[in-house]
Amino acid sequence: MKSTLTAWAGSVLLVLALAACAPAAPGGTNDDGAASQRRTLTVFAAASLKGAFTDLAGKFEAANPGTQVTLSFAGSADLVTQISQGAPADVFASADTRNMAKLRNEGLVGGEPRDFAANTLAIVVPAGNPAGITGFGDLGRQGIKVVACANQVPCGAAAKMIEQETGTTLKPVSEESSVTDVLGKVTSGEADAGLVYMTDAKTAGTKVEQIPFPEAAKAVNTYPIAAVKGAGNRPAADAFVEFVLGAEGQAVLAAAGFGAP
Repeated sequence: MKSTLTAWAGSVLLVLALAACAPAAPGGTNDDGAASQRRTLTVFAAASLKGAFTDLAGKFEAANPGTQVTLSFAGSADLVTQISQGAPADVFASADTRNMAKLRNEGLVGGEPRDFAANTLAIVVPAGNPAGITGFGDLGRQGIKVVACANQVPCGAAAKMIEQETGTTLKPVSEESSVTDVLGKVTSGEADAGLVYMTDAKTAGTKVEQIPFPEAAKAVNTYPIAAVKGAGNRPAADAFVEFVLGAEGQAVLAAAGFGAP
């Protein structure tokens, strides 16, 4: 009887030892109760990244069982404000270097931001192009209803730069906080034209027509990504950044229409 109890006790100890040594997901533990919270990775990303990052999040979760990616999309300036006010984020992906610099100056960036993509503006018009827009100069015509991003938003800053380079003055009927809002105004017929990123124009498909304009090359936006300082899941945050910069991440971004940084 004594030998049986000894053997049983030894088996229990062995099981406990093996459980303690089992590998955990990035940033997590093997305690199913407490680990679920720590294994959640919260990514704040520019609105123009919605399609690509939704795809990337799924692929990252598949490659890292036990890690759940929560995505929050908005204009980069709005995301910086949210993080500055204490919103919980593990990773920040900006549509420009200016907003990343703002967050870094506040001491809220963990590690060195790294560029991972580039994007340029495109003119989009409703199907059929009823206003007859042919180029950037037409956006300054009297009576043309143009929608653009606000100046503090990366797509708005890029539009302002092109205005200055070309001497064209735009008088938007609406200034939006993200490119998705601009696109919505055009697809709903509320505007004759809008300035969005090429990737957004591609995503919209037949809902809009894209009008190419060479001046777009004067304002290319570079997208940086970094872990947020104090991230609740820093190991997973670093792993996600590397995933975006890796071959698989870059392939997804290229398929979505993004250029190399």
